[in-house]
Amino acid sequence: MTKSNATDKLLNLKKNAELLINKPSGSQEFKKWYRDTEIAIENIFGKDTRHIKDFENIRYSLYVVTTSTPKYEFEKAYQKGVKSAITLIESFIDEINEYWDNAEENEIEQTSHLDKVELIIRRFHRIARQLRSRHANRKTIEIEDEYDVQDLFHALLKLYFDDIRPEEYTPSYAGASSRVDFLLKKEKTIIEIKKTRKNLSAKEVGEQLIIDSQRYQAHPDCDRIICFVYDPEGRIANPKGIENDLTKELNGIPFLVFITPEQ
Repeated sequence: MTKSNATDKLLNLKKNAELLINKPSGSQEFKKWYRDTEIAIENIFGKDTRHIKDFENIRYSLYVVTTSTPKYEFEKAYQKGVKSAITLIESFIDEINEYWDNAEENEIEQTSHLDKVELIIRRFHRIARQLRSRHANRKTIEIEDEYDVQDLFHALLKLYFDDIRPEEYTPSYAGASSRVDFLLKKEKTIIEIKKTRKNLSAKEVGEQLIIDSQRYQAHPDCDRIICFVYDPEGRIANPKGIENDLTKELNGIPFLVFITPEQ
């Protein structure tokens, strides 16, 4: 969970707690707020942390009760408990604001470039189709083979990335070297592109990707491999099934497969 999401969630729970102060103890609103807060703390900080223990240790009732204890004492104990919970939530927010900066920056650094590559992949077919509709029927790029896919994809990568290395050679694996389609040098991400065709079945695509993934792992800048399979004619009958079967971790390296357009 990012810093902004965590603080927004806690601020909302604090606001709801402030509305509970004047509610009667044991109300349904309080029970819901308590459970929502407990779940939020576990998701933000973890289940076995001091944060959840501190929250669970707050009391909303009296320690000692007798038959002569007036009703307002019960309400005072309940209000004191809610105010303690508000103070604790404020402490959680201060902790996040003070100590979560580096953690969030690291999270964004690790994940944002993957989101950008996936966005290009998901929008690729729409972009390729739009390029066919040029003013006054002017010439345009037609996606007829794998090289056309690579050319357009390369241009789109330049929207987000500076150091893009096409046709990067990998060290020898099992006696043979190979070339990756693209290497994002800074992000240490290899991108392989396939385009389905008449004589390239789903089984053959899968076999090629598996072989490629084994070769690409030998590259010194390979921290992850992304495979984009462009299937504009819908030749792959079960794209989601193949994506799920092939997307995995191989020798500690994430291997991600995307097949588009989605049928």
